[in-house]
Amino acid sequence: MRDALARVAPGTPLRDGIDRVVRAQAGALLVLDDGPDVLSICSGGFLVDAPYSPQRLSELAKMDGAIIISDDGGRIARANVHLVPDPTVPTSETGTRHRTAERVARSLGVPVISASEEMGVINVYAGGGKRQLQEVGRLLERANQALQTLERYKIRLDDAIAKLTAVEVEDVATLRDVAAVVQRGEMVHRIADEIETMIVELGVDARLLRLQLDELYGEIDDELELVVADYVADDHTATETLAEMSSLTDDEIHDLRLAAKALHRIAESTDLSQSVAPRGLRLLNRTGRLDAGSAAAIAHHFDGLSKLQRATIDELSEVDGVDTATAADVRETLARVTESAILDQYN
Repeated sequence: MRDALARVAPGTPLRDGIDRVVRAQAGALLVLDDGPDVLSICSGGFLVDAPYSPQRLSELAKMDGAIIISDDGGRIARANVHLVPDPTVPTSETGTRHRTAERVARSLGVPVISASEEMGVINVYAGGGKRQLQEVGRLLERANQALQTLERYKIRLDDAIAKLTAVEVEDVATLRDVAAVVQRGEMVHRIADEIETMIVELGVDARLLRLQLDELYGEIDDELELVVADYVADDHTATETLAEMSSLTDDEIHDLRLAAKALHRIAESTDLSQSVAPRGLRLLNRTGRLDAGSAAAIAHHFDGLSKLQRATIDELSEVDGVDTATAADVRETLARVTESAILDQYN
């Protein structure tokens, strides 16, 4: 869907042509692929095989049939074509043009654009879904509201991570603390994902939105993956847990027990107040000169953050690939994080 939205974003030649069609109060059905599968359902019409231009598109749209445009968008292949998609493919549309567009997109897996003749509505069918294009001003307003929501949820996520760090260094972390971070991280991810789609849809008008999203979202995904890697069961991975979280519905995501269950550490009926111990990967990652492989080796060697905090420089140097300078950095980083977390908690 994002690929299709990028092709019809404001500022692109294809969007210019579609806007011309809408302003002329003419409808259009555009298939953005001219592969064999598409040509096999085409009936009638005529071969154009001419370079794409917005003017050509608006003129050809005066005819009733569909227009076939090449996959790269640089050529108009056919015009005034009658499409005959599989009639058994389900569709929720009622109008003939929109029903055909949805069936072609679903059955062949190609992006299809339909523009309503009377209402001037532009729908994009791709990836098994449908999205109605909106005016730039309205879309910008929605995107700004979403950014404000993202900022609020980001503050809550930062608070949850700070609390988790504090209880980790004191060795009193519970499953509820971890589940709260995973839950809020997934919420932030979903809001950012929606904004990302809006940015693609806005095209050249989304430069400032992109800067704001990058500043707010930053490295949240990496931080969340490290949190999960610290607590996920040995026979599962952080990637599997995050995939399970993304499969939850918007209502299910508010259930802390489901977030905890995704870590595969407990049965569904187990109390969330049980104590859990981190591996220490997240805090080790804050050491500048330590690579991911060495961090994993250190965490595996000491088998828990509490033992890692008590480790001396000589004991850290015993890990393969860790020299004395790196061991000193690790020791200093853990001490600094511990002191900072305790001070923040009491302040």
